[in-house]
Amino acid sequence: MDDSAQGSRARAGKRTDIRRANERVILQAAERVFAEAGFGGATMQLIADMAGLPKANLHYYFATKEELYRRVVEDIFQIWLRAADSFDDAPDPATAIGAYIEAKMRISRQHPFGSKVWASEVMHAAPVIQDYLETTLRAWTEGRIKAIQRWIDDGRMAPIDPRHLLYMIWATTQHYADFGHQIETLNAGRPLTDRQWKAATDSVKSIILRGIGLVAG
Repeated sequence: MDDSAQGSRARAGKRTDIRRANERVILQAAERVFAEAGFGGATMQLIADMAGLPKANLHYYFATKEELYRRVVEDIFQIWLRAADSFDDAPDPATAIGAYIEAKMRISRQHPFGSKVWASEVMHAAPVIQDYLETTLRAWTEGRIKAIQRWIDDGRMAPIDPRHLLYMIWATTQHYADFGHQIETLNAGRPLTDRQWKAATDSVKSIILRGIGLVAG
């Protein structure tokens, strides 16, 4: 490969890196603005200001506010989807569900604004992403329900309704993101420390696993 070709590849790689970095900054800013202002209250100018970029840059990457909003919602959901990979790889239901709970708690700590955007959207009857709920979310949920039902049918866990187990895990783990201010207020006005997050995760996991017969006690 000659020097000109190598130079072209290097420049293309640099442009790709810059694009990814700018998208990451925009998406982080959008998460926060959408979480705090809602879809209706958010503007591309507010997001640009939060990101520290010219508004024109936002429109280069995302043509409309709705396109950016859907990307924020889809990103947090994809993160949640990957959290359930343990259902396919774990050797037993206790390991699978325990790992899922741990991952969901970790996501609530690392992506609180994304979780709040999702919660707000759903509480307002999903005016922007209803199609996403009716397709991707429904298909994913049915797949997880079938996995849990197999464990129940095999006598490996208590005979509970898999759907309501999922709802309970979602509600409990996402509470730490969606109601983070309330938790901090009750924690003497301070965010949970690493030790407190571990204690919370261990408690949530223990309570749920005991309740479905996967931990003795």
